[in-house]
Amino acid sequence: MTVIKAIANESNTITESLVAQLEDHKLHCTRCGICVAECHFLRRYDDPGQLAATYDPDNPVLLARAFECNLCGLCTHVCPEPVDPARMFLEMRREAFSKGLSDLPEHRGLRKYERTGNSKSYTWYALPEACDTVFFPGCALVGTRAETTGKIFEHLQEIVPNIGIVLDCCNKPSHDLGDHVHFSHMFEEMHSFLNEQHIKNVLVACPNCSKVFNQYAPNLTTQTVYEVLAENPPPDAKKVKLNATVAVHDPCVSRSDAAAQQAVRQLLHKAGIRVEEMTHSKDNTICCGEGGGAGCLVPEQARQWIDQRLEEAQGNPIVSYCAGCTNSYSNRTNTGHVLDLVFEPQTALTPQHKATKAPFTYLKRLKFKKNLQRQFPAAVTRERTFIPPAVTKPTSMITKLAVVAALVAAVVIAHQTGIAEYFEQERLRGFLQQYGILAPLIYMAIYSLAPALFLPGLPITIVGGILFGPFWGVIYTITSATAGACIAFLVSRYLARDLIKSRLAGARWRQLDHQVAEQGWKMVALTRLIPLFPFNLLNYAFGLTGIKFRHYALATFIFMLPGCIAFIVFSSSLLDLFQGRISPTFLIGLLLIVIVSLIPIIYQKIKLNRLSQSGKES
Repeated sequence: MTVIKAIANESNTITESLVAQLEDHKLHCTRCGICVAECHFLRRYDDPGQLAATYDPDNPVLLARAFECNLCGLCTHVCPEPVDPARMFLEMRREAFSKGLSDLPEHRGLRKYERTGNSKSYTWYALPEACDTVFFPGCALVGTRAETTGKIFEHLQEIVPNIGIVLDCCNKPSHDLGDHVHFSHMFEEMHSFLNEQHIKNVLVACPNCSKVFNQYAPNLTTQTVYEVLAENPPPDAKKVKLNATVAVHDPCVSRSDAAAQQAVRQLLHKAGIRVEEMTHSKDNTICCGEGGGAGCLVPEQARQWIDQRLEEAQGNPIVSYCAGCTNSYSNRTNTGHVLDLVFEPQTALTPQHKATKAPFTYLKRLKFKKNLQRQFPAAVTRERTFIPPAVTKPTSMITKLAVVAALVAAVVIAHQTGIAEYFEQERLRGFLQQYGILAPLIYMAIYSLAPALFLPGLPITIVGGILFGPFWGVIYTITSATAGACIAFLVSRYLARDLIKSRLAGARWRQLDHQVAEQGWKMVALTRLIPLFPFNLLNYAFGLTGIKFRHYALATFIFMLPGCIAFIVFSSSLLDLFQGRISPTFLIGLLLIVIVSLIPIIYQKIKLNRLSQSGKES
């Protein structure tokens, strides 16, 4: 069975898996408090047994709470009973994702970072003839320590002459944030390519990549570069003996990787460095605070983990073998990566040694790739262009603003080139008057059919503002947009119910049905004001719910009106820009668009504040 099939099967039974985890904790957790004493997250919310007993999959507060766990696994390690709290919290995250409740704004930067790592611009696969081993440095090491990464690869080439290199992201952020489907598609595509090229061994520098490859690519032999370097140190490393004492931070994802733990200490010993073991080390290690993306949501909890680690280090420099962990500690204490000590021992623990910080890490990664393309001969190369099966997402206000900005640029260019005179407002609207009532009827017919045909509504809205002005543009557009939404609703309810129901069978749409049953027209209002779901699919989805048609139609009309007014007023003034005039209508329209664009942001802030308050109260 391929990895993607195994993951897909697991994804289809996420709910069953979560139920099993909950029952396991209810049955076996003795509430002894050992894990609570070790964990800042559990101290805030209670022991895993109690969290399992009070868990409600339909309560967004409890679903969101799982994202505050670092997924470091310390609770599982110290528990004397056969339970795995970290796995339970991961299953809760997957449940939240399946219900469409996990797209937290605090995680968007992390997801964007991952997408960049998978993009064509940043990926590079270079495999020489007879290559069966690749070096997979990961995202963070190349960005923060590009020169050191180059030295590692050069040294590995001496040890394994036919070694290749893969610049890509292992997609652990998606995995830990509960987006198991995206993770499985992305990782399996990479895994399949490596299998097709007969790759047998992967040498990793990132502990997160190590865990992913070991768990999801069992047919490959995955080993850390630290183990290789411990057996085959660079020649210069043998000449330099440092007289220093450090505290080693073992990344929480390496908790069970005894080979890597031992190799790192062996490398330090060979460099003449003494290691003062901290209270929490090796299989008993703690998180740096950023694990599982929790640091994005609860920075105060991340600071607690860092404070604890600094106290245990007792003033010694902290050395780790995860670029992310070293970055977490770098602002608070003298911190180094073990590879700094191997390849740049003279400056590794001095103030002169600085790892590259964002956003310059992105430039370093691009430069590293360019140098590889120029200097490293390879029989097989590729940039990753794979796009996973599309998941329809609501059109964001940022996208709408980008469309508006493009239109503004277009009209400015038209004015400068002289095309503007052909679009003089009175001339254009006078031309339309020749067709009388036929022009608005054609416009309204097109708009009414657009939702049913899955045509984007924003471009048609803008055309309506240009052609008919701010008053009639709003009248024609809101009327036809409401009519189109109602047509899709009625088709779904009476003409093609079974077909549409089979297409909208996911947990996200079942959750919508549940919410409509509880809130009625308020759910229609919310989804019209805030793009939680794809608009065209949403019209069909509401037809499958129990909401009354008149409530749906009225709520749709009223709560689509603010956005309609904003974009019609704005677009009605675009012809003025062709003439080089910035009219009051343009400024009013622009202000209205900004206000409408802020609604989702304000809603997310209110939602997160409520979740936080509810979590504290519970």
